Amino acid sequence: MRRLRTRALIAASVAMLALVASACGTGDPAAVRDGKVIRIGAWHPLTGALASFGIPERAGADAYFKYVNAHGGINGRKIDWVVKDNASDPQQTVQIARRLVDQDGVAAIVATNGTAQTQATFPFVLEQSKVPILNTLGGDASWYSPSRDGLYGLQTLYEDQAAALGNWVVRDGAKKVVVVHSDPAAFVNVSKEVGPAARKTDPDVRVKQLKVKFATTDYSPVISKVKAEKPDAVVLILAAAEAATYLKEAKLQGLRVPSYGYAPVAAQSTLTLAGKAAEGFKSVQLVKSPHDDDPAVKEFRAAMARYEPKQPADFITLWGWEAAKAFVEVAKTIDGPVTSASLTRAFENARHVDTGVGPVLTFSPRNHLGTRDVQKVVARNGRWVSQGDFFTPPKRD
Repeated sequence: MRRLRTRALIAASVAMLALVASACGTGDPAAVRDGKVIRIGAWHPLTGALASFGIPERAGADAYFKYVNAHGGINGRKIDWVVKDNASDPQQTVQIARRLVDQDGVAAIVATNGTAQTQATFPFVLEQSKVPILNTLGGDASWYSPSRDGLYGLQTLYEDQAAALGNWVVRDGAKKVVVVHSDPAAFVNVSKEVGPAARKTDPDVRVKQLKVKFATTDYSPVISKVKAEKPDAVVLILAAAEAATYLKEAKLQGLRVPSYGYAPVAAQSTLTLAGKAAEGFKSVQLVKSPHDDDPAVKEFRAAMARYEPKQPADFITLWGWEAAKAFVEVAKTIDGPVTSASLTRAFENARHVDTGVGPVLTFSPRNHLGTRDVQKVVARNGRWVSQGDFFTPPKRD
């Protein structure tokens, strides 16, 4: 009886391992060698504190790759996207990168997640292995100035998002602006870009910074300080949950000043947590609203319903979809084998890449960040609604 139970346990373990391998998309090695399959890889935080970002981002990109495969692939070649869980840890990400490159033989890292995690892999992936990293969701200015061989991105930097907000509030008529931001350096550095951009639009505008301790839950004193400044507009450089807390407390205290936020704030969670207090809240985003009545956005919603029905069609899944679609649009231009080298050349020469859901992307040998543009969105009746088209913020000093 004990032997039977042991054999059953072994059989179940083998079956589970096979299922995991299949879910990771390891595919047929012979098909990859013959050029019938394009194998690419990625890491996402599918567990841990940032899984709420990693899981939907992966789902959005995976839905697009499945959609492309169902329609014949890239020039007749199917996509094998190998995704591994890095739990948002840089050290784990380096080990994952080694497995993807050395064992799985990926031609590129595509639509992956994380700034610190991805940067930790640069010495091995970009410099030693010469494998390109394409359309990462994350990054900072140091990645692209000067440009790095094999590194191409499509996410408008947070600093440029802040510059866009500075321009927007002034064009809406604000003369006195308060920027409420968390105290960690990542938030402080972004918040500093609001003032210069605002003054480029109107030299007489006054912008004041109001620092708040990270993870603050009581925003009553913050609202009191904002009211004392009597601003025409407030810009929030906060996490989504804290922005929602700010909006609720502002409504409770009767503060009726237009509020604006950058892309991390323009999330469904902000609307859910803030409720009616979020009505009219303005923000910038990297993509169009997932609720837009736009053919490319409708295509996204339909594919999500078919291929990833457990994940909502929201901004985060649309980020992943856009990153995957931009890769496919560029890879289609390759005449011949799809390799690390040919993908790098294709991105270097990619002009006017239009995913339909994000800004048009243009790359060059000197410009490896495809866009600085953002989309204005406004909270209406519990949904984000696009306002106008993508626009370019003032250049930062």
